[in-house]
Amino acid sequence: MKKLSKEDIYQRLSNTEDARACKAIDEAACKVVPGNFITLLVSQLFSKFADALLNPKVTLPWLLHSLNVPSSFIAWLVPIRESGSMLPQLAIANIIRQCKVRKWVWVAGALVQAVCIIAMLISALTLTGHAAGYTIIASLIVFSLARGFNSIASKDVLGKVIPKQQRGNIGGLAASFAGFATLTFGLGLWYLQTRGFENGVYIALMLAVVMWLFAALSYSQIKEYKGATEGAKNGLLHALSKLTLLVEDKQFAHFVFTRALLLCSALSAPFYIVLASEHAFDFSLLATFMALSGLASLVSAPIWGRLSDLSSQRVLVFAALLVTLNGFVVYAIAHFSPSMLDEFWLLPLCYFFLTIAHQGVRLGRKTYLVDMAQGNKRTDYVAVSNTVIGLVLLILGSVGLLNAYLSTAELILFYSLLGLMGAVSAWRLPNT
Repeated sequence: MKKLSKEDIYQRLSNTEDARACKAIDEAACKVVPGNFITLLVSQLFSKFADALLNPKVTLPWLLHSLNVPSSFIAWLVPIRESGSMLPQLAIANIIRQCKVRKWVWVAGALVQAVCIIAMLISALTLTGHAAGYTIIASLIVFSLARGFNSIASKDVLGKVIPKQQRGNIGGLAASFAGFATLTFGLGLWYLQTRGFENGVYIALMLAVVMWLFAALSYSQIKEYKGATEGAKNGLLHALSKLTLLVEDKQFAHFVFTRALLLCSALSAPFYIVLASEHAFDFSLLATFMALSGLASLVSAPIWGRLSDLSSQRVLVFAALLVTLNGFVVYAIAHFSPSMLDEFWLLPLCYFFLTIAHQGVRLGRKTYLVDMAQGNKRTDYVAVSNTVIGLVLLILGSVGLLNAYLSTAELILFYSLLGLMGAVSAWRLPNT
């Protein structure tokens, strides 16, 4: 049997007849697109699987619950994990902008994240209660800061080495492969738990460390040529000056507003699990949700990726509508026929559709942002967008504290209404 070359694999995965067809990248990078496509795909597979193993919506709540950490810590896992990587990005962008080759920023961030997970493991094995909560949260903060470096560097590198109309596809394929790995792991974990094994969460954390190390090794093999460093300056004032993009660039400001509304898909997810636990869903069976999350990525990510390359704007619309419809169904059932929530299949199925929608939101907005700008302007877009979204995330995340006044179903309804507003806003976005 003839051994497939990198070009053969690239053509099959990218669904393009011309492996040298390039758009929006320079000639030198165009010559090594096939190899970079495969290398990026492998590294994203490892990193996305690692993210799924350290899921703040499933794995970390599970870990803290097993250590008798108060629920007040659990409520802030998603906001800290997400906003911690976003808020410092204006300052981070100025550091990254000075690097002509930016893949090493991503590699360093991946290694720091591996070290942080090791710190969480040590804390979990030696501490309980408040002490465990504080140390794990502290490790999560450092983990999130490292993700901030990865976020900016990854979009810069992607924009430099992969042509337009192939960027969404690579993210979709990686998410799908990682989804299969997560599904397999979740099913294996579920099997072990049904037979009395209670330490599966530690296996998940150790495997996440290994995945981040593999991701760093793979990413270091990318052939990235030196890029622009114009405008590289130090200082917080210079970083803050980039916020003027929100006034000067109407399309970018509209995108940031839309992205803020689409946070509904991430912020509503933990409440599906809370609702399940309120209806006698065994907490030890949360591996079911991990498996379903992997299955959702497996079946939907390639589709969302392809659609994002055709029109990332329409992907945002469809994904937001799916979040909204799913939330409305859950609220209606909880309000009019709450006994149905005791069915073992209902809430996991709703969580499955929510995860499909969330994949669409993630791939759509990443592809839209990368396609919207070139060079250092892309770095500024990512930094400003993520910083603003980090602030909004903390504000919207605090809505969860209203659970003393609103039911879990009503909180899901609130986030679903944001999704409807996000769909309308995304519909008015121009195509890139």
